Amino acid sequence: MPTVKLVLEYDGTCYAGWQRQPDQPTIQEAIEQAIRQVSQATVSVIGAGRTDSGVHARGQVASFRTDQDWPAYNWMRALNAVLPKDIAVHSSAIMADRFHAQHDARGKLYTYRILHRPARPTIDRSFVWHIYHPLDETAMQQAAVTLIGSQDFSSFEGSLTDNENPICHLQRLAVIRHDDQISIEAYADRFLKHMVRAMVGTLIEVGLGKRTPDSLTAVLKSRNRSAAGQTAPPHGLCLMRVDYE
Repeated sequence: MPTVKLVLEYDGTCYAGWQRQPDQPTIQEAIEQAIRQVSQATVSVIGAGRTDSGVHARGQVASFRTDQDWPAYNWMRALNAVLPKDIAVHSSAIMADRFHAQHDARGKLYTYRILHRPARPTIDRSFVWHIYHPLDETAMQQAAVTLIGSQDFSSFEGSLTDNENPICHLQRLAVIRHDDQISIEAYADRFLKHMVRAMVGTLIEVGLGKRTPDSLTAVLKSRNRSAAGQTAPPHGLCLMRVDYE
């Protein structure tokens, strides 16, 4: 039975995240409904990452198994014809039967966007966190370096999770300014629930002078969520890319 890989882009504003939930619109449900509409088959779609409610994606990867013997391109064309306007398939491919979008992923890149100016956003209001107070970007980058490496990120994990392994290999955490926008890029082999947003919220507190860059060492060692900063709003976060071998 063929396994189909989809690379997806979506605006998560109107969805309760990736994972299917009763009585709430989700990305997973929308994809499965579209597949059912074009192929008359009910399938379970697996996502590389369970993006939260309001989080966006430019490079989410999903996979599903089907008995439809279609050329790869047909899936992209057919699904884009019926999907909602805020979800699109960038590409589709036929993979080996054993391919699994989540288990085979080797790295994910997230970007968090901050608009740093006095005036509130209009066009980008659903895609940036607006902060108008002064920020010390140098201190934020110094703090970010503290978090890089293979470490226990329990202090940055959201509650109500069944995850039993808090160790992640964070390979990149960079604070980048371009004019009045600040991007925080995070790349790791895996992420815990709310981990990127918790790191961003903590870095913002460093930038505001509420904590020092070297204080994040103690935050990590505490393995206590209350030791870290606030969880940044979801709408500034975007899953940019998922890497595979």
